[in-house]
Amino acid sequence: MTDLPVLDIDEVRGVMEDYFERGWTDGLPVMPVTETSLDEFLATTPRAPDEVVLAMPHLNRECTVRTAAINAAMAGCRPEYFPVVLAAWAAFAAEGYVPRAIWQSTTGTAPMLLVNGPIRSGIGLNSKGNVFGSGFRANATIGRAIRLTAINAFGLRPHELDQATQGNPAKYTACIAENEEESPWPPFHVEHGFDRETSTVTAMTMRSVVHIEARHTTVPEQLALDLTDTIRRTGALIHETISACIALGPEHAQLFAASGWTKDELRRFVYEHAFNRREALAAVGKDAVSGKTRWRLSSQHPDSVPDSTGGAEEVRVLGSEQAVQIVVVGAQNAGVSAVIETFGPRGGAPSIVPVESPRSA
Repeated sequence: MTDLPVLDIDEVRGVMEDYFERGWTDGLPVMPVTETSLDEFLATTPRAPDEVVLAMPHLNRECTVRTAAINAAMAGCRPEYFPVVLAAWAAFAAEGYVPRAIWQSTTGTAPMLLVNGPIRSGIGLNSKGNVFGSGFRANATIGRAIRLTAINAFGLRPHELDQATQGNPAKYTACIAENEEESPWPPFHVEHGFDRETSTVTAMTMRSVVHIEARHTTVPEQLALDLTDTIRRTGALIHETISACIALGPEHAQLFAASGWTKDELRRFVYEHAFNRREALAAVGKDAVSGKTRWRLSSQHPDSVPDSTGGAEEVRVLGSEQAVQIVVVGAQNAGVSAVIETFGPRGGAPSIVPVESPRSA
């Protein structure tokens, strides 16, 4: 991806087809890129074009600022989105899972971004209705820029280095912003030590999004149990313990807050109630763990060892309260929330990186 053509408008279609033939796309058309358009992206950052933003040593491949910019342009980003893309790469590097091949997993994990701070409105990121869906250029193209770079810089193409058994739609794009304006609590980045006026990107590695319809109750304990039951489901238990991000709709967040619940109190409730009975785990062949990987398997398996609960009848699925993160997203028009099933961390702080102030051309 080093020779970028000078285009005449009549050549655009041919160049797009050429990109398809080269395998540079995610299956959808991408924007042709010229050196002139690329310079507009590079002009928004003080970082050198050849600076490495993330490396995958096991593949002997790396992504530079220039490569990230090419793919952001191909994804349809505006140049002013590029500082968010760079912050996303820094967050994934800090998270630590990506260099260890998690995006190649048979489980079908995918990158997901959460954006906070003033840049949300500055570039038109959606945090309200249809936040996980289509219709907003910044959300769609920022997330897509990450995926295209995974394909083009690291070779993570389906049926090749990407070994996902089924995958999930987030492999196209997954970028949301928090609905800070309708949240009754401090924004996610403020909760984790950043100033409200600082814009940040949080990197997550996600497996699925499970929606919870709960319009029937105003009792916080009932709603919290509904969320907890979704988190602790046996189908989610890949490892000995798991992690999750609760994406509360504004109405559900306000229900909790009106009853005096903080995020920490909701997190604590979920942690304390997120357990399965040993017999329920045995029924699905997950009552023990592998002695090598700590993945769940049957106690009858030759590689099995007891899990860390020491044979207790109630088995926690979360290693700590901090294995649950909480954000507020979506529209205030119905009692709908979601559980984002994530791949770690299971106790430490989330991977949050501030967005560099854009440099104008």
